[in-house]
Amino acid sequence: MLTKNVDELEKSGRAKGAEKVITQCIPAQKGKGPRYLLEGYGNKEFIRMNSNSYLGLSLRKDMIEAEEKGAAEFGVGPGAVRFINGTFKSHLDLEAKLAAFHGREAGMIFSSAYVTSIGVIFPMTTKETVLISDELNHNCIINAMRLGRPAGKEIYAHNNMEALEKALERSIGKGKRALVITDGIFSMRGDHAPLDEFVKVCEKFNDKFEEGVITIADDSHGVGAFGKTGRGTEEYTNAKVDILVGTLGKAFGVNGGYVVSSKEVVKYLRESAPTYIYSNPITVSESEAAIKALEIVDTSEGKDILAHLRAMTQKFDKGLCDLGLETIEGDHPVVPLMVRDSQKTSDIVKHLNEHGVLATGLNFPVVPKGDEEIRFQINASHTEKDIDIVLEVLSNYKD
Repeated sequence: MLTKNVDELEKSGRAKGAEKVITQCIPAQKGKGPRYLLEGYGNKEFIRMNSNSYLGLSLRKDMIEAEEKGAAEFGVGPGAVRFINGTFKSHLDLEAKLAAFHGREAGMIFSSAYVTSIGVIFPMTTKETVLISDELNHNCIINAMRLGRPAGKEIYAHNNMEALEKALERSIGKGKRALVITDGIFSMRGDHAPLDEFVKVCEKFNDKFEEGVITIADDSHGVGAFGKTGRGTEEYTNAKVDILVGTLGKAFGVNGGYVVSSKEVVKYLRESAPTYIYSNPITVSESEAAIKALEIVDTSEGKDILAHLRAMTQKFDKGLCDLGLETIEGDHPVVPLMVRDSQKTSDIVKHLNEHGVLATGLNFPVVPKGDEEIRFQINASHTEKDIDIVLEVLSNYKD
């Protein structure tokens, strides 16, 4: 039965297929960013246009040294979950720095951003809670809502604040508490939630629910890479939600997830989030590298890195438009090439790979039918030469 299911996925074109195996990273040199060698491709070099490491921090010497120092002092694993094994000072230091980075009272780290969203939404959901979600929210939010078994659910049209308001109106009387959840950056499209409007709409209904309306944003693709100083979608829209979920595994170049909020909320989650209580934390070495990443972002060099990332994103976006190709407008380094056809999407990805460019095609059901795309992700490690090479490869594609 399992084999049959996989066969059906492969026949329908929905299977993820074999993963490419990276065997070597060649450091940036001579005006080029890092290049990668893949198993089965000999010495052919590839540009990665499908990495979430938006700031290019993971290859920095000071980041590697910070991680190595943590491993040398405390070993390569945490030993056990925190309530059994105790916690490490580095974990507490990182949580405090994350809270300060986002202007919150407290922070809490998890083993990944995916389990952070589940670990926040699930215990915040009671039998008298209504969940309200953007229709394009990430899979982690969808699964957290399934686990929660709330009093009611509402899904509103993507980034449509009028639809959100109607969803809140329909929810009055169905539960004591409303959790309203959105991605900060929508990872498949690179567009952002209008958090300023989002918060205002939710505040209008706060007194309509006995326990209020709680706003939650998962800004895993935004934190570190978006906004003038890397504070993410909140900074970009000049807004603040009640509970913010982020990741250390994308722009910050390490691993792990986190949540920042009030002391009251974080204390409650430490006692109730199953993916925190029963899962090992990230290692001390990862914590040390994440602390270094936060320090880098908050320097003048960090601002230069963000400025370069924005410049490369704008250059690539303009290049697509100059080629007559369709994209979705936005300032985030996720730049989608809207192909709107499954077979053509696969053909373009194959063409890119043949010419040394790694990019990810997204077909149904990962995206809705008609929204098939190639998701390009710009990194601060990309150079102008890299962007020109990728645009030239695209310009040479023939139907």
